[in-house]
Amino acid sequence: MTALKAGATIGILGGGQLGRMLGSAAAALGFDISIYCPEEDCPAARVAAQHTIGAYTDTDALIAWAKTCDAITYEFENVPVEAAQALISAGALVRPGAKPLEVSQDRIVEKTFLRDCGIQTADFAQIDTAADVAGPIEQFGGEGILKTRRDGYDGKGQARLELGDDYEAAHKALKHAPCILEAMVPFEFEVSVIVARDRAGESICFDIPRNEHVNGILKRSVVPSDLSADVAERAGDAAKALADALDYVGVLALEFFVLSDGTLLANEFAPRVHNSGHWTPEACATGQFEQHMRAVAGWPLGPVTRYHDVEMLNLLGEEALVPPEVLAADGILTLYGKRDAKPGRKMGHLVRRRS
Repeated sequence: MTALKAGATIGILGGGQLGRMLGSAAAALGFDISIYCPEEDCPAARVAAQHTIGAYTDTDALIAWAKTCDAITYEFENVPVEAAQALISAGALVRPGAKPLEVSQDRIVEKTFLRDCGIQTADFAQIDTAADVAGPIEQFGGEGILKTRRDGYDGKGQARLELGDDYEAAHKALKHAPCILEAMVPFEFEVSVIVARDRAGESICFDIPRNEHVNGILKRSVVPSDLSADVAERAGDAAKALADALDYVGVLALEFFVLSDGTLLANEFAPRVHNSGHWTPEACATGQFEQHMRAVAGWPLGPVTRYHDVEMLNLLGEEALVPPEVLAADGILTLYGKRDAKPGRKMGHLVRRRS
């Protein structure tokens, strides 16, 4: 396929804030954006040229929509794999494709895939019933985190366990879903690698942010992360290896726990632009949203030169309701256009230059 020209239409599966920011970046490059999602009123649709309302399981509607697009991407990792496969089978150009969805949507599959790529993770075990917990948790030193294999995000769908806890109650609270038990990791801090890969297989990484979470939700990302050059290089190499193994086209994020001796343990990856990269449009020559759309369109990747030190603060729930002139007094404000400020809901972010 030749590169898309200005005026082409790029379709996005999903209507959330990532779709909104991807759409704005694509518009700046001269593309029209078409959103497909089940919601009538969503942040992404209000900045798009077209909006089709439909279920991700409605194959006929998906294929009809795809015929109006020159290329298609997605803005969240829980798009059904079958939807991407149906579009590809119908001849649509879907970047980054169905495989990243298939791998990332199941934590057992994901961690196994990471290890197959030579990327180290914490120890883990498959949990189908509460009775499966006792053996692994003892092997993991008497504690671990029980997580649903699918769906959970921002701290949802998980429970911390210690040896002798009521495993049945914990599994019941997770609705007896298929689970994974992960060993606890004595990490110093968390980082994420935001990597972009183009259709020719060339990859480039942004500078690595250090991430701080509150109640399982990302609250702050800071760059530089103060990783040593060796650790940063190993993290970047791992992210590039993952992108290669997935034959990925676009931007993805690979999250790591960093141990005191510099060991890196991968936590998970997101096959999309990522919250911890929201600082890149303000601080880099090419932001992650533009970079993703460049890759989807078949364009060359842009430079990721960082101009200054920076921090990104997530605005959760009612934090975003502060008057904008106060909120953005010392930073650049981005709000997501969400109507309701629910507790813990990502409503926007603030990017500040660090001296």
